Amino acid sequence: EEYIVLFSRSTTRLILNEAELILALAQEFQMRVVTVSLEDQAFPSIVRVISGASMLVSMHGAQLVTALFLPRGAAVVELFPYAVNPEQYTPYRTLASLPGMDLQYVSWRNTMEENTVSHPDRPGDQGGIAHLEKEEQERIFASKDVPRHLCCSNPEWLFRIYQDTLVDIPSFLDVLKEGLKTRPSLKRSRPASTVHPGRVREPQCQTSVQAANEAKLTVSWQIPWNLKYLKVREVKYEVWIP
Repeated sequence: EEYIVLFSRSTTRLILNEAELILALAQEFQMRVVTVSLEDQAFPSIVRVISGASMLVSMHGAQLVTALFLPRGAAVVELFPYAVNPEQYTPYRTLASLPGMDLQYVSWRNTMEENTVSHPDRPGDQGGIAHLEKEEQERIFASKDVPRHLCCSNPEWLFRIYQDTLVDIPSFLDVLKEGLKTRPSLKRSRPASTVHPGRVREPQCQTSVQAANEAKLTVSWQIPWNLKYLKVREVKYEVWIP
């Protein structure tokens, strides 16, 4: 059975009409929609669900890195809050276009200010701007597009990215129909070999002198963080000594 995965959030960057969006996706693609949450579910279980999905839908955020577990032919749909330009934030578009991924990528941007809820009184690292000078607050409120900035402490960026969004369903479906080359499909499963172990962690090299003509070299490391999520029978390590 083919299905769509929607990332659900319960504290920030909310999709205010999540139930309506789920219904629209189910009706448009005639697929079941499954919600997952990094706040409530273990990462391995989320990976298992995503690895069988035809489409992944999510607000912009680090959770979209899980798109690397999607099967070939699937779609990644990234939602952007009001005043956040998708052309300036492209890590997940880049991920979808990497060799071997074969994913379709679509971005939708909220262009209706009335469909957004901001939180100026929150702490600054969660989008609050009440600590700023009044003139700066007014400028940020009036801005229609976050200017280019250095990641990731820019107060205007934080203010906008932590907004809650009411997704305009008609424009969202129009963007999907225009952006998807074909209907998302699971006909081509991604070979396990396209996802490789990360680098080893905390490598250490220790030497000791055992006797006048004898020395000992010990090399140790921690395994890559993602190794336990990969279906591999055997992992070999090489140690190069210049």
